[in-house]
Amino acid sequence: MPTQSAAIPAFKPAATGPALIASLLVTLIAAATIAGAWFFQLVLEILPCPLCLEQRYAYYLAIPVGALTALAARSGAPRPLLLAGLAILALAALANAGLGTYHSGVEWDFWKGPTDCSGPVVNLGSANDLLSRLDTVKVVRCDEVQWRFLGLSLAGYNVLISLLMTAIAAWGFAATAKR
Repeated sequence: MPTQSAAIPAFKPAATGPALIASLLVTLIAAATIAGAWFFQLVLEILPCPLCLEQRYAYYLAIPVGALTALAARSGAPRPLLLAGLAILALAALANAGLGTYHSGVEWDFWKGPTDCSGPVVNLGSANDLLSRLDTVKVVRCDEVQWRFLGLSLAGYNVLISLLMTAIAAWGFAATAKR
């Protein structure tokens, strides 16, 4: 005889497979990281450089893809769909770790960064334009670290967070593929 909780759909036990766990963890980590980035920008007024802004793209992708993958896992979606979602999460996080490593190398002067956010300013325009722009524009350079903690900049922490997200998504993918 079934129990009353099993007979009522709202009280069925939740699915807790690796795809659900991994996608939820990646989504939560990505959302917390973006919230932290906005806190540094909006509250502490540590403005992001162009490379910092590019590193946010992976998180903006991971939040909806992770949430949709978790929803699909919770709904009992086909394994190939779950594997695709986890693969996208892993690849986006791994690519972001590469971008963060590149940015960290620019900060440590291991290599040159993009010319739009490091190096000399080439075109200053007329003197009037320059004076008006100096009052309104704050140039944030990619090769100057604005904040460090325990020797790492925000780009360095992005590498660690992205590698963690990669590992979680890869674990979810491998465990889901075995099932």
